[in-house]
Amino acid sequence: MKSHRIEDLKVWNKSMALVKEVYLVSAELPAEEKFGLLSQIRRCAVSIPSNIAEGAGRNNKNEFYQFLGIAFGSTYELQTQLQLLIDLNFISEAKILPLKNLLAEIQKMIYSLKESLKL
Repeated sequence: MKSHRIEDLKVWNKSMALVKEVYLVSAELPAEEKFGLLSQIRRCAVSIPSNIAEGAGRNNKNEFYQFLGIAFGSTYELQTQLQLLIDLNFISEAKILPLKNLLAEIQKMIYSLKESLKL
C-alpha cells in the first residue's frame, strides 16, 4: 500500500474543519475549565485528523486500519464531551448540534473507510 495524500482524504478535511469549530465553540468555556474539559475536548478533537494522517502515512493497510480505529474511538470520546458541555450548561445545545452532526458524518466516513480496507 502506498501512503495517501492526506489533503485528498475527505474524512481528514472534514476532521480538520471539525477541529476548527471545536476550538471556536470551546473558547466560550469558563476560565476555570482551561485545564479541565477545555483541554480534554481540544486534544480529543485534534486526535481525530492526527490519527487519520498518521495511518495514511503508514506503509500497509493494516496499520492504516489500526489508526482509523483510534480516530474512530476519539470521535465517540468527543461526542461524549460535547454532550457534557450541554448537560453542564456550559454551551447551548443549539451551538453544539452542528458539531455533533459533523461528528456523526465523520464517524460514518471513518467506518466506511475502515470497511474498505478489510477487502
